[in-house]
Amino acid sequence: MKVSVLFFGATADAVGEREIEIEFADGAKAEDAFAQIIAAYPNLKQHKLLFAVNQEYADDNKIIRNGDELAVFTAVSGG
Repeated sequence: MKVSVLFFGATADAVGEREIEIEFADGAKAEDAFAQIIAAYPNLKQHKLLFAVNQEYADDNKIIRNGDELAVFTAVSGG
């Protein structure tokens, strides 16, 4: 299945792209998908990352479906 992966802020700089399309196995969970993304782009390991599926924070067990949108971004704190 194919999903869009969006990168924001420092993650886009680390990857060199703002949006890519990646193939995942049917029935992949969020933890599998994000592990595959980090393996493909090891520069992401330098950042404290947050992940979302279809604009909602995702827990590790969320099932990824064909056409979903995944987002990868760095944790930010404000004051």
